[in-house]
Amino acid sequence: MKILVTGGLGYIGSIVAKQLRESGFEVVIYDHAIKHSPIESNNQIFIKGDTTDYELLKKTLVENNIQAVLHFAAYIEAGESMQNPGKYFSNNVYGSLQLLRAMADCQVKRLIFSSTAAVYGEPESVPIAETASKKPVNAYGQSKLMVEQMLPWFEKSYGINSIVIRYFNACGALLDGSMGEMHNPETHLIPNILLAVKENRTFMLFGNDYPTADGTCVRDYIHVLDLASAHITALQALINGHKSDIYNAGTGNGYSNKQIVDTVEQVTGKKVQVEYRPRRLGDSAQLIADSGKLKKEFNWQTKYSDLQTIISSAWKWHNT
Repeated sequence: MKILVTGGLGYIGSIVAKQLRESGFEVVIYDHAIKHSPIESNNQIFIKGDTTDYELLKKTLVENNIQAVLHFAAYIEAGESMQNPGKYFSNNVYGSLQLLRAMADCQVKRLIFSSTAAVYGEPESVPIAETASKKPVNAYGQSKLMVEQMLPWFEKSYGINSIVIRYFNACGALLDGSMGEMHNPETHLIPNILLAVKENRTFMLFGNDYPTADGTCVRDYIHVLDLASAHITALQALINGHKSDIYNAGTGNGYSNKQIVDTVEQVTGKKVQVEYRPRRLGDSAQLIADSGKLKKEFNWQTKYSDLQTIISSAWKWHNT
């Protein structure tokens, strides 16, 4: 079966594409290739294109006999989304709309949509369940929620079944260090701490007076390999006739920023030079997923999301 992976050159998309191929699927990568170069592979087709290009999407779906789509193509920086919301609504919402239109015209009926915990905004309680209030506090989260809200209408009108996976904090790298996380600019905590250690510079940590055990923010970190397995499990479910639904993908456990720093020091054997700064506006004290639904319905379990494996695999990636 041929699967289209939009945004398949990005951090998560590329690793999911690799895992799909290893699971026996044929993969077609669709990416605008602005930040990433195509990955050469004998059993992978690459199409350079934007998701706002409706005609190219239709051509890609038809010529490659695509049977399902995994949609990762999106801008993901919450801060930037507040500085340039138009960029996010154009790419994330309009691009997704064009993809859905193309799928409807080509009668492609299965979609796995990459969403985010940012749709919840400031949580009223933790852990956060899928039924929690959706009140995004940035344009990024709003753009993802808008796509989620389109999906039931495309199912009703065109029979497109979808599974939405809301990520918490994706992190880590392939265990051999061959693929991992690298954004430009990098805004995520773990790679920024590792890069600071590698470059022997000070790391700025925002907030050490939160109502948590050590005063720093607590987040739910999920290894990218566990996230990939959630996508492939969801895809198999759709292929087997599973109904449309929404799932959180996290561990249900939280690690504080200070715990991340301590584990980085253990893994690297180097001291992290930390400079504490005041809290950033909009940073919640705790964000932890309730992923019980995904675990119960799909018998899905995390295998690599302990902090030691997350940090050690990411460190290996940064030094490979």
